[in-house]
Amino acid sequence: MPIPATQLKVGMHIVHNGELHRVTSVMHVTPGNWRGMVQAKLVKVKTGTQVEHRFRSVDTVDRAEMEQHALQYLYRSGDEYSFMNTESYEIINLSGETLGDSARYLQDNMTITADYYEGKVVGIEVPMTLIFRIAECDPPMRGATVSGGPKAAVLENGITVKVPQHLGPGDLVKIDTRDDSFIERVSG
Repeated sequence: MPIPATQLKVGMHIVHNGELHRVTSVMHVTPGNWRGMVQAKLVKVKTGTQVEHRFRSVDTVDRAEMEQHALQYLYRSGDEYSFMNTESYEIINLSGETLGDSARYLQDNMTITADYYEGKVVGIEVPMTLIFRIAECDPPMRGATVSGGPKAAVLENGITVKVPQHLGPGDLVKIDTRDDSFIERVSG
């Protein structure tokens, strides 16, 4: 389905030069009295190679026809991750390469959204916020407040985030999966 190049968004999948690409960066450029253009960084889904392309503002791009299905995460075996399609109960194994950085957010029995292109999974979407336990960090500072400077903490999934000084190992925190930022402490 053709859309104007000016409507490209990060994360969108498009067909460019006959191949499936994921948009990783979009910048609208209007240099002086020239016509506007869209500078986009694209990643080929098959090979993972990155390309930059400049679209004119009057150009159209083909948005990839994607199907989405809910999958429930079951377990990991080596570099293979097993999921169950919640509609058909079919078991699907995906490689760490297909999952990309999203693999580090997977939790037991978590439901994610999988993007299918021509019957194959090309990527997944995890929830925007998730709750993890702090595995390691400096001990909480006595008298520290929420407004104190942040400290580094390693979560149970291995991700390092900045958390307030008053938090310690074992505390539950909610993080934003888009940029690995701390949102709030969760009682549990």
